[in-house]
Amino acid sequence: MTTGKWRQPDVPHRGWTCVDVEDLGEPEAVCEMCEVQEIRFAHHMEHQDYPTTLRCGCICAGHMEQDHARAQDRDAAMRARAKRKDKWLDRKWRTSTAGNAYLNDGGYNVVVFQRGEVWGFRVLNRETDDELIARKPYLTEDAAMLRAFDAIEWMRSRGR
Repeated sequence: MTTGKWRQPDVPHRGWTCVDVEDLGEPEAVCEMCEVQEIRFAHHMEHQDYPTTLRCGCICAGHMEQDHARAQDRDAAMRARAKRKDKWLDRKWRTSTAGNAYLNDGGYNVVVFQRGEVWGFRVLNRETDDELIARKPYLTEDAAMLRAFDAIEWMRSRGR
């Protein structure tokens, strides 16, 4: 590792912890550690002896935390999630008796509905009856459907 912050002796090179992984949607950022690699999946890395969080690519993140497999697993999980989201709108959405688009997915029921000129959604965990309802309006049905996907992922990650 011979570029960017890897060359700076005052920047820790080991002992970092990943606190989050973010899908930027496309390779639109540069790894803040090597300052060379374009990244789509940003591993947010923190170190007790460094003042800010760095958004890094998979390879740098693996070196920083000294666990390449863990970084690769996070990256693979984000890639799989991105593929599922890419296919989300192409799924077979059905129409309820009230005229709303709905879908059942892995124990969750998703309903997308129109309120005046805007769209909303509801996600229900059919096992626990835990429910999440959109708080903000969406300009299109597709936008509400995609946000409902994110809501299911959020609920799954928290066991809700």
